[in-house]
Amino acid sequence: MVFEKVAGMIAKQMKIDPKEVTADKRLVEDLKADSANIMVLIMDLEDAFDMTVDDAAINTLRTVGDVVKYIESKQ
Repeated sequence: MVFEKVAGMIAKQMKIDPKEVTADKRLVEDLKADSANIMVLIMDLEDAFDMTVDDAAINTLRTVGDVVKYIESKQ
């Protein structure tokens, strides 16, 4: 469930087909996210999952799978 929600949010933010968002896709290199996209995504994730993403963790979230694992670890 977390993956599907995250994938949908990323697809909407990046204006791409949700089917293109897989766990191994890198946010910057594969999905072409820039720093503004990442910050908006982080804020959206915090709202959607009622959590706070630690500043130190932001640089470790390289792939869609990393984001999902991080969220699951905070629930």
